Amino acid sequence: MRLYRFLTGPDDSTFCHKVTAALNKGWHLYGSPTYTYDRKAKVLRCGQAVVKDVEGKEYSPDMKLGEQ
Repeated sequence: MRLYRFLTGPDDSTFCHKVTAALNKGWHLYGSPTYTYDRKAKVLRCGQAVVKDVEGKEYSPDMKLGEQ
């Protein structure tokens, strides 16, 4: 099965650490990162899609994708 996650966060090192942690758990970048300006908070927000192939399991909406 192929899993998909969209990671988001502020444009700072915490976002980079979140993506790095996912890559080190076997996730792969999917597409380009995205950015948007949050007018209310006055900060730049980042997003990055990641995917992972997992053998021997079937998808369920109850899965905690970050734990796979």
